Amino acid sequence: MFLINMLTKKMKLPAPDEALPGRPEPLETAETHFVNGTPLKPPFPDHLETAMFGMGCFWGVERIFWQTPGVFTTAVGYAGGLTPNPTYQETCTGLTGHNEVCLVVYDPAKVSYADLLRIFWEGHDPTQGMRQGNDTGTQYRSGIYVFNAGQKAAAEESRAMYQQALSAAGRPEKITTEIRDAPEFYYAEEYHQQYLAKNPSGYCGIGGTGVACPIGTGVSA
Repeated sequence: MFLINMLTKKMKLPAPDEALPGRPEPLETAETHFVNGTPLKPPFPDHLETAMFGMGCFWGVERIFWQTPGVFTTAVGYAGGLTPNPTYQETCTGLTGHNEVCLVVYDPAKVSYADLLRIFWEGHDPTQGMRQGNDTGTQYRSGIYVFNAGQKAAAEESRAMYQQALSAAGRPEKITTEIRDAPEFYYAEEYHQQYLAKNPSGYCGIGGTGVACPIGTGVSA
C-alpha cells in the first residue's frame, strides 16, 4: 500500500502546501558544455534564441538537441514546479512539481523554432500524461515552455497539426503536452549535464510514436 500511495503522489502535481521547501542557493553545476565547450549559462551572444522542452528523462532529450546543427548550447534542469533550486532526488519524489527539461540555445539563422518543434514531437510520445515509457512521475511530462508570443503561437499550431497526424495514423490518444510561458529554469547538478556524452552506454528512456510531424512553412516564431 505504501508503494501504491507513493506512485499515486508522483503522478499528481503537488499543492503549494505539499511542495518541498528547497533552498535559496543554486546547485553547483558545470559552466561549459562537455561536448562543444560553449557556456551553459547566459549571457549568450545576442543573435541567439532560447527554447525549453520537457520530453521525459532529460539525459536522452539533451543529446537529441546538442546533436542538432544550429544549436549553440544545451543544459538540463528543472522547471515548472514550486520548489526553488531543487535537487534531482527531490524532483524524483514528485513533491517539487518540476519537470525534467532541456534548455536549448540556438541560432535561428541555422535552425528554426519550427525545426525544434518537429524534433520535439517526433522525439517522444506526447500522449502519455505524467510518464514517458517506463519512466513514471510528474517530472516526465511532456511540455513546451515558451519565451515569447511567437513561440507560443507556433507551439500551439504544431500541437494541433501533430494531433491531426496522430489521428490520421490511427492513434486515438489525445496529446497531453502542456504549453505555457517559460518558468524559472534551475540548472541540474553537474553530473547530469551532457550525461550521455560522459556515459555513452547510459540509460535513455525516450522514444517517439513513429508518426512524422507535418510542420511546414506555416509554423514560425
